[in-house]
Amino acid sequence: MLMGLDYGSVTVGVALSDTLLVNAWPKEIIRRDRESKLRHTLSRIEELARENAVTQIVVGLPLNMDDTEGERALAARDFAEKVRRRTGLPVVLTDERLTTVEADEVMDRMGIKDRSGRKERVDAIAASLILQDYMDAHRDELAQAAGPADQQKQQQERQ
Repeated sequence: MLMGLDYGSVTVGVALSDTLLVNAWPKEIIRRDRESKLRHTLSRIEELARENAVTQIVVGLPLNMDDTEGERALAARDFAEKVRRRTGLPVVLTDERLTTVEADEVMDRMGIKDRSGRKERVDAIAASLILQDYMDAHRDELAQAAGPADQQKQQQERQ
């Protein structure tokens, strides 16, 4: 199973894949008082990874539209390294540009109009989009890493 994380200044959106690595689903939002207060956040990520038999973590990298890395991208890189050290799992970074915009569009389609309801869900939905994009882009290598029985199940799921 894979975990996707959308790192923000006071929240981290969390998503999990299904066991076949086909679909990503929003799981929860982890909140903190300040950006520098990561102990609880890292502890919760470690707990979720253990409970869900996560084998790899995908962290969104907020690149600028011109492909450069700004302050938020550097913070995401630092966070990804802390997650790797805390969990001992492989952590990869993937381009997350426009996932929050896409998450807003998803909520529009779901009929979620209430501002507080949207804010409550946007990070977890963004995390699921980050994870889904990663799985879609790496479908072949993820299938190779899975065993033959999982590959057969994945083929049946797609049909």
